[in-house]
Amino acid sequence: MTDKWLVTGGAGFIGGNFVLRQILKNNREIINLDKLSYAGNLDTLSQVVEHPKHHFVQGDICDAKLIAELLAEHQPDAIVHFAAESHVDRSIEGPQVFIETNVMGTFNMLQQAWLYYQTLSDAKQQTFRFLHVSTDEVYGSLGPTGAFTETTAYAPNSPYSASKAGSDHLVRAYFHTFGLPVLTTNCSNNYGPYQFPEKLIPLMIDKALHDEALPIYGDGKNVRDWLYVEDHCRAIETVLAKGRLGEVYNVGGNEERQNIEIVTTVCQILDELRPGAAPKSDLISYVKDRPGHDQRYAIDASKLLNELGWQPKESFASGIRKTIEWYLNHPDWVARVKDGSYQGQRLGQQSEPTKQGVKSV
Repeated sequence: MTDKWLVTGGAGFIGGNFVLRQILKNNREIINLDKLSYAGNLDTLSQVVEHPKHHFVQGDICDAKLIAELLAEHQPDAIVHFAAESHVDRSIEGPQVFIETNVMGTFNMLQQAWLYYQTLSDAKQQTFRFLHVSTDEVYGSLGPTGAFTETTAYAPNSPYSASKAGSDHLVRAYFHTFGLPVLTTNCSNNYGPYQFPEKLIPLMIDKALHDEALPIYGDGKNVRDWLYVEDHCRAIETVLAKGRLGEVYNVGGNEERQNIEIVTTVCQILDELRPGAAPKSDLISYVKDRPGHDQRYAIDASKLLNELGWQPKESFASGIRKTIEWYLNHPDWVARVKDGSYQGQRLGQQSEPTKQGVKSV
């Protein structure tokens, strides 16, 4: 693959880790488009704020004019589309923004990419890629055995997963109808540094450190497959470099855990690293289950291994310890993203899309 990529949602959790890796490890030029909603924060990108290969743009993926201008100006060799509303609880409380961002936003990105693709030379068309990052939640809920494969029928059960399923279908349609060179990845639950503290692992870490109740939905026996974010970033690179056009690749950590196991593990490691008067597990409480709470997800990532040679490097045991140590070492980051002070301070709460060279961000 060539070396200039447009990344959407690159100030969020997975997108931010991906941008940092591309610039700091792979020396790749990144045009980083992010709306800076509550979960997107430039503090995540502090290591590359002054880097000449990082071009940050505050803007909305639903803004067709902005996307067209960015593509024409920067002429990227690939688009990596992370930008999405992603929290199931929020989708239950207010589903409309999930449809607007995840469905209409993805449609806009595809349409502008298709228009841009038609302007490219034959040589550049051969190497251009549009990679859409999606989720295993589109497949619905599994029973006690089996795992999701790329041919599993879609059965989304929340407004979030339904909106991502819709976006996946649009990506497929743009390949089969228009010939846009697309790739899709469907990943399991990610964890690691820079995750907004509303998701399970950082939420439990944050609450435990403040001796607050650790709420667990239902009986805590819902199962998820956990994937360390750095492994996910490597998988996306692999699919971009070697994936077959129009194909879907499932990305998983092969680390199934019940939610109660996750929380108990977090408590045990915190007891070791930050011992208190009482075990952190004393803070665990059970709360009413949320509507449409899928019982189990599990990813079969054998296609990615057999075709492209990718497999996770991080075990859950090593990844969760790295994650907890990162949060313990970055309390100021957590405080700033929770109150939004960093992005407000740096961008002056600008309401219009803003193109900025990194030195002015």
